[in-house]
Amino acid sequence: MKITVIGAKMMFVGLLAAVCVSAADAPTVTVKGYVLDSACAFTKGLSKPISKQCATSCATAGSPLVILSDDGTIYWPIADTTPSSGQNAKLLPFAGEKVTASGKAYQRGGSKAIVIEKIEAQAAQK
Repeated sequence: MKITVIGAKMMFVGLLAAVCVSAADAPTVTVKGYVLDSACAFTKGLSKPISKQCATSCATAGSPLVILSDDGTIYWPIADTTPSSGQNAKLLPFAGEKVTASGKAYQRGGSKAIVIEKIEAQAAQK
């Protein structure tokens, strides 16, 4: 029994170390783009939100907000905590707006995600 408990503890410590190493390896990026609802980004093929009200309505109905970068890449905002949490509250003030966000970026299977450390609205362009 003691061997099993010790083995389990060693495996847990190894997994924890692997998670810490992979998080440390994530590059810090700056992303510029629009905050819009994920469903519209995929199903409507939008290059920018229809309106702030539309993005806000979708988000408050439960649709995750994403950042659609200027190059067309969709970044899923994620938390780096366990248990994890949704990021709509962080993005809702910027729904339908163009932003600059920076943080750790992750990529897996063609999807990109960002742990937002800083986000701000881009100045209106004339």
